[in-house]
Amino acid sequence: MEHHVRARLLLASATMLFVELALIRWAGANVVHLSYFSNFILLGSFLGIGLGFLIGAERGQWLKRWAPLPLAVLVVLVREFPVQVRQSSGDIIYFTAVKTTGLPQWVTLPVLFLLVAVAMMAIGKITADLFRQLPSLEAYRWDLLGSLTGSVAFAGLSWLRAPSLVWGLVAAAALFVLGGRRNTLRYALPLAAMVLTLLFESLAPGVSWSPYYKIELTRPEPGTSSRTYKIAANGVPHQSIAPLQVLQQPNSPYEEAYRETPGNPHRKVLVIGAGNGNDVAVALANGAQHVDAVEIDPRLQEIGAQLHPARPYENPRVHVHINDGRAFLERTDTKYDLIVLALPDSLTLVSGASNLRLESYLFTKQAFESARDHLAPGGAFAMYNYYRQQWLIDRFAGSLDQVFGHAPCMTEYSKRAAVLVAGLTPADQRCGKAWQASGAVPPPADDDHPFPYLLNRTVPSLYLGALGLILLVTVISVRLAGVRLRGTLRYADMFLMGAAFLLLETKNVIGFALYFGTTWLVNALVFIGVLLAVLAAVEVRRRMRRLNQTALQILLFVTLAVGWLVPVQAVLSLPFAARLAAAVALAFAPIFCANLIFSDRLARSPDPTSAFGANLLGALTGGALEYLALLTGYRALLILVAVLYAGACVAMRLSGGGGPGDGADGAGKGGQDVAAQGNRLVREGPAAAP
Repeated sequence: MEHHVRARLLLASATMLFVELALIRWAGANVVHLSYFSNFILLGSFLGIGLGFLIGAERGQWLKRWAPLPLAVLVVLVREFPVQVRQSSGDIIYFTAVKTTGLPQWVTLPVLFLLVAVAMMAIGKITADLFRQLPSLEAYRWDLLGSLTGSVAFAGLSWLRAPSLVWGLVAAAALFVLGGRRNTLRYALPLAAMVLTLLFESLAPGVSWSPYYKIELTRPEPGTSSRTYKIAANGVPHQSIAPLQVLQQPNSPYEEAYRETPGNPHRKVLVIGAGNGNDVAVALANGAQHVDAVEIDPRLQEIGAQLHPARPYENPRVHVHINDGRAFLERTDTKYDLIVLALPDSLTLVSGASNLRLESYLFTKQAFESARDHLAPGGAFAMYNYYRQQWLIDRFAGSLDQVFGHAPCMTEYSKRAAVLVAGLTPADQRCGKAWQASGAVPPPADDDHPFPYLLNRTVPSLYLGALGLILLVTVISVRLAGVRLRGTLRYADMFLMGAAFLLLETKNVIGFALYFGTTWLVNALVFIGVLLAVLAAVEVRRRMRRLNQTALQILLFVTLAVGWLVPVQAVLSLPFAARLAAAVALAFAPIFCANLIFSDRLARSPDPTSAFGANLLGALTGGALEYLALLTGYRALLILVAVLYAGACVAMRLSGGGGPGDGADGAGKGGQDVAAQGNRLVREGPAAAP
């Protein structure tokens, strides 16, 4: 019997994490409003799973009977009303202006959040009821193994570039098994509707998936003279494949870097953001003998290799690197005559775990310094895009002025398109027009504050309003689930630990992105590493009768202090193996300590439901506090984490660390069950951990 329960719990936990990751990825590909909010789907999932665990064993059975229905409604609704870019704040920039489709933002986002919460609440209820049937630590162990399984499965499908239909089939099969024979008919119709919706999407002409985007390829109309292929990513026009004669026209930005560096031999060229190969083709046409083409998205490069009329990727002088551009610069010692930063506008987020965009670390002052250091004598650096805002052009040009010590050349085209070219010395560039500031020059973005598209260090009102509503919905939902808010006040320490840990994991995601690149693989490995650190803490707790909370708290603050004191550049300067070891130690040591403290404290709670409710509110508050990085930068989050943990330690001592009658091993079986459930929920999701 227990063997059967273990297997079903593993499947339920794997399904829960798999569906959460799939929703983050799929909804972001169809609703571009989500580009404004890094963790919107995550917070909805987190709230839903928490409510699913908070509902008692005898309540909410209707959720299990109709578990697939809200998920199917969500998929059908998003597919029927997809949303393209809508710029509603002057503080936030999108590079491409397109006509808005779908429902208004104020309708789409609340409906999406609520549907995600209800869908995940149903899966959370299934998992929670299985959880209660096993001893707490054993149940938690299988729950973590299931989470690892779901995370690895989704990472594998991303690597295989599986279409959304495959994600839907995996989720449908798992839910069908979990529903059992009694719910066969109830599950069949909504799951079939979901799968058919994803089938129609996957069979649409020109649609394919990369690890980052839903890509839509539009071929030239038959019978027309056009030879241009157009590529949309996540519903936004992204790239076009043009013949070489079009790319080399006199008014073409592709040629500007070569026109403004006439004395440069252009023998070795690095193209960051090589995409479909336009810039690579132009480099070859200008005599490049060696071209390193760096592109983060393998599908975009593959499309260019198949369809570009100049066939640049077939040329033996071209060397393709599927990698993050900043990471490539950190790992190569090659000196280049020309480095081109070519249209790196991702229009997507690296994950649901931070405000980071795929190209954020390419536009920092440190990135420009790295590019400068990779130039050969007489070399030059060029960047171009449809910047659309004069202050953004000034920010980048001002950054180049600081890094190179002289004003770059600037050529403007229509729609605020601009090309910036900076020679290693003033003699290495020949400008038709040198950059002159149009007004006050915004300070450069840097590795601690990698938000080049944010004019001022502030949290935009768009975020403040939406996050305030999310927190309000959370408080109301937790109360409706039966948690007395007054009862949670005695668990202020649990509230603070929940907020601190979510911020801690966000900081770790950012650190790994900088150390190893903002690739999907790095992101997946961080999440898997967090789960392994949590599992290690559970295994240690299972083998120890008593935990010394004071010693653990001291160790936690020591690991946080080390993370604060070690400079980022010191880690970046290490060889790859040493850098990996240092990054793992800095990231996962505090996670391990925090998990031991959290699980032991929750097991001692006389009222675990209220304790978990407080921790859930804290974790969601931490998700909102993450946006403070827009104001302070990411390094300052460690100070906030330390302050929150210090407050938790004080509150823990004031509350006595548990209720009367609790043994050294925690509460009774029921208390341990809820304790383990709470620890699981605070950790659940790719950006939330206990």
